[in-house]
Amino acid sequence: MKQLGILIFDDVEVLDFAGPFEVFSVANQLTDYKILAVQTLAYGQGPIRAKNGLQVLPDKSLEQLNQLDFLVLPGGDGSKNVIQNPSLMASLQNLVSQTAWTMSVCSGSRILGKSGFLDHKPYCTHQEVFDSMASLVPTGIPKPEHRFIQSDSRIWTAAGISAGIDLAIHLVELTFGKELALATATYMEYTPYTNTHAR
Repeated sequence: MKQLGILIFDDVEVLDFAGPFEVFSVANQLTDYKILAVQTLAYGQGPIRAKNGLQVLPDKSLEQLNQLDFLVLPGGDGSKNVIQNPSLMASLQNLVSQTAWTMSVCSGSRILGKSGFLDHKPYCTHQEVFDSMASLVPTGIPKPEHRFIQSDSRIWTAAGISAGIDLAIHLVELTFGKELALATATYMEYTPYTNTHAR
């Protein structure tokens, strides 16, 4: 069983992490919970307070991780604080380097940009974040016209908020096959995928 981690932090955008959580959890559900262990991760212990007040209790602290195959980096206003925390950033940089793939959603791209993973590479982010990304990663190649994009062999970035669902379903297809991706989108009644990928 592969290990998938979704980072959460104070002022994380709810759909940034909850959208991919739903996609990967449903894909796992539809395979009798045999392909993925989906878990939320945080720096330190205790609950986090997401954007607009939602409280979430993470499954694990980053310090408790032994292995991770896939990583989701959501965004939100709290991403500005994440990139100012050197020990947290060091842990995340190490995790990204180990994963088969890492995806960011919205301003989660700041984490990848600050860590150097987007140097000289194309990326997507929220429409209001491209300006700050230009200072974080001046050699990056912004792609505001894309919903999501592959930045290199292991890094994917999505545009704002709901685009994380699109990228998560795409990665289900790439990792586990089109049939499961279609079944997942059908269960979720996610027509942007089912209307273009139906058999």
